[in-house]
Amino acid sequence: MFSTAVIFDRRGKSDKNKEGALEIRITINRKSYFVGTGMKVLPKHWAGAVVVRPDADALNARLGIIVRRVNEKVNEFIEARKPIDVAIIKEYIYIGTKGNGDSGRFLEWIKEQIPTLQVSDGTRRHYELLYDRLVQYGKIRTWQDLTPQAIYEWDAWLHAIIKPQVKKGAKEKPVSVGTIYNYHKYMRFMCNRAKVFGIITESPYASLVGKFKKDPYENIEYLSEEDMRKILDCHPLPGTGLQYARDLFVFQMFTGLAYSDAQAFDIKDYRRDGGNMVHTGKRIKTGVPFVSVLLPPAIDVLERNGWKVPQIDNTKYNYTLKTLGAALGIENMHSHLARHTFATYMLSKGVKVQNLMRMLGHKEIKQTMKYAKVLAKDVREEYERIGEELKKGTT
Repeated sequence: MFSTAVIFDRRGKSDKNKEGALEIRITINRKSYFVGTGMKVLPKHWAGAVVVRPDADALNARLGIIVRRVNEKVNEFIEARKPIDVAIIKEYIYIGTKGNGDSGRFLEWIKEQIPTLQVSDGTRRHYELLYDRLVQYGKIRTWQDLTPQAIYEWDAWLHAIIKPQVKKGAKEKPVSVGTIYNYHKYMRFMCNRAKVFGIITESPYASLVGKFKKDPYENIEYLSEEDMRKILDCHPLPGTGLQYARDLFVFQMFTGLAYSDAQAFDIKDYRRDGGNMVHTGKRIKTGVPFVSVLLPPAIDVLERNGWKVPQIDNTKYNYTLKTLGAALGIENMHSHLARHTFATYMLSKGVKVQNLMRMLGHKEIKQTMKYAKVLAKDVREEYERIGEELKKGTT
């Protein structure tokens, strides 16, 4: 029989202003072994777990991973009837002072971290997609691989990826700049997390400040009113996945709610205000307040579904939307397209940017202004196109 526990300041060296070490104690048949974690905290920040620190969640998550990996390796020793070798355990959990030269595997660490992140299911899915891309790339696997040069090469590889097209005969397109930006955003977070944990001494992104910026006009796709009408006039067979996906998309398109907020919809949250149904709530992902009003197309969806929003897994929802879009001649339909369409549609109908900001639950006005800039860009391009046609007609 054996047990493991996290021990604070075993040697009694901490005081009010001096941090004490956190170690893992392994006890087998009353004999104890100790494995360092590389972490230290002040006495006031320890209460059986790390508390009252901005990075408390991250440190506690790290401790949990270390304890689990220690247990895995100790079990292997016991099953093989071999004596405990602390050096092997330390190497297995790849914790120490080796910094960027640590022999641990970066990809394995990311996979272990994802379930511990305090994020929404949707955001966790983005980290899973990052992991899948890194596995597909295959050249950033260990901590030694994690260099600024490697990040540059990975970025070039991402730009060379061609997205598969659902619609037969559709023109091949590269992965959007916005999508690549998001890969870097989540990769940067993981690198910074590894630095907090003491696994690496510096993030490779530290020397790449200002690189991999997001194109302000990229990744803001929205539907024209003609395409919106196609979806409204489309009525798939009742009770099918296509019908539920169509209804959820229409609901999002006329409320502006993100997928997670739409899935959490409850008609009891809404109140009558004159002739409207109004709800003031907070976004699940960010906690930012928003104001939602049920417009006629959204009410039609609710009436058809017993005043509830169809509940669909996000992956299945996006896959079904692509099938629906292919049938309607609309490329690359996805759940967030509905929110983008709501924003641009409202602006085109004269809604003020400040009011749209409240509708969408944006924290800052600059988040909302991107839709106005996209509309302005599209208008300029239309003028340029018409101007070129007029020039050709006069020559």
